[in-house]
Amino acid sequence: MDISTLCVIGMGYIGLPTASIFASNGLQVTGMDTNAKIIDGLKAGQLHIFEPGLRDLLLDALNSGRLKISDEVVPSDAFIIAVPTPFYEDKRADLRAVVAASESIVPHLKPGNLVILESTSPPRTTVDIVAPILEKSGLIAGEDFLLAYSPERVLPGKILRELVNNPRVIGGIDPTSAEAGRVLYRAFVKGDIILTDATTAEMVKLMENTSRDINIAIANEFSRLAEAFDVDIWEAIGIANLHPRVEILRPGVGVGGHCISVDPWFLVEAAPQVAHLVKTARQVNDGQPSFVAEHIAKIAGGVKGKTIAILGLAFKPNVDDVRESPTVELVHHLQNAGATVYAYEPFKPGAGLPNVHQVERLEDALADADLIVLGVGHDRFTDLDPVEVRKQTRADLVYDAVRAWDKSRWEDAGFQFYGLARKY
Repeated sequence: MDISTLCVIGMGYIGLPTASIFASNGLQVTGMDTNAKIIDGLKAGQLHIFEPGLRDLLLDALNSGRLKISDEVVPSDAFIIAVPTPFYEDKRADLRAVVAASESIVPHLKPGNLVILESTSPPRTTVDIVAPILEKSGLIAGEDFLLAYSPERVLPGKILRELVNNPRVIGGIDPTSAEAGRVLYRAFVKGDIILTDATTAEMVKLMENTSRDINIAIANEFSRLAEAFDVDIWEAIGIANLHPRVEILRPGVGVGGHCISVDPWFLVEAAPQVAHLVKTARQVNDGQPSFVAEHIAKIAGGVKGKTIAILGLAFKPNVDDVRESPTVELVHHLQNAGATVYAYEPFKPGAGLPNVHQVERLEDALADADLIVLGVGHDRFTDLDPVEVRKQTRADLVYDAVRAWDKSRWEDAGFQFYGLARKY
C-alpha cells in the first residue's frame, strides 16, 4: 500500500508529535485541530505544550513544507484520530471528540483509504462506534477502506524518543487493515510492530495503564497504613524491595495524567460486573489527595485561615501536563478546609485551572505562606536551597508529599519538616 499523504486529527500531546515526526520522515501531513488558538499558534511555530525536542521538530517540518496546519480535514491516503477521550463525572468515557473526528472524515473518505484510531478508548470502540460512522460514506470497513486501532504508549517528557523506539501495537478490523497500519508506522518506528485485532489492541492499552494504577494504589494504601502504624513508609518500601520478587512503587499525592487515572474507568464501564479490583484501585488513588490534605491539616494544627504555597501542579515531574493532576485535587481539598492556596507550576504558570490561584513566580507563592507543600518533584524544586527559601518566606513548616527533599537540610535551615508517612 502506498501512503504519501496523511491527515492527523487532534494537535495535542500525541497528535502534534505524531504529525511532526511523520512529516520529518517524508510524508505530506496535514495537522488538523478545531481550536483556533492552537492552530494560529502552530502556524506561527509556537507550541502550546512542553515536550523536549518538539519545537525544533515542528519548525523543521513546517519549514520543509511537509507539514501543514489546518482547521479542516483534507482528503488524504490515511487519517489518524488522536483526540482526547476524557470521562464524565460519573466516570463514563466521553467519546464526543472521537465521534466528531470520525464524522469529519466521512466526506473525504475514498476507497483504499486507511483510518487509524489512536485515542485511548473502551474496548470495541473501533468496531462499534468508529466503523459505523465511517460507513455513512457508503463505503464498507474492511472491504472498501481499511480501519485499525493503534494506541499511543509514550511517556510525557520522552514522547519523541518513545514514539520511535517503543513497540507499536496495531489492531486491525481485519488482517489487511493491520498490515496497512504496519506499512504506515514503519515510516519512523524502529521498535517491533505487533499486529492483532482492534479490540485486543484497545484492551492491551487499558491493561498496561490499569496494571500500573493497581500497583500505585497498593503503594498509596501502604502509605496510609504506615501512617497509622507510625512507620516510615519509604524505609519500609526500601527494605521490602530487597526481595527479588517484590517491586513496590512510590506513594504520593495520587495518580494523574490522561492515561493511568482515566483508562481503568473504561474497563469498569465496559464490564462493571467483573472489574472489581480495577474499580477499588481507582477509588484508592482518587482518594489519596483527600488523605494527604487531612494529613497536612493534622500536622499543621488545622489549615483554616492559613496560607499555603503549593509547589507543582503537573501530574508528574518535569512536564507541563496538568490533566487529572492529583495535586490540583489537593489544592481543592485544602481550600475547602478553609486555606488560602497559592500554587506555582513553573512549566505551565497560566494553566487556567478552575478554582486554582496560580502565581507566575516562586517568590509570589512563598512570600505570605504559613506552610509550604511540595506536591510535584520537579527538578527545579528538588534542587531548591532551603537556606535561600528561608529568606523568602515567613513559613516555618514544610511538607514533602513525594519524598524529594532531604529532611535534615530543611531542619538545619530552621524549618519544621514533615512528609507523607515519613520519619526520616
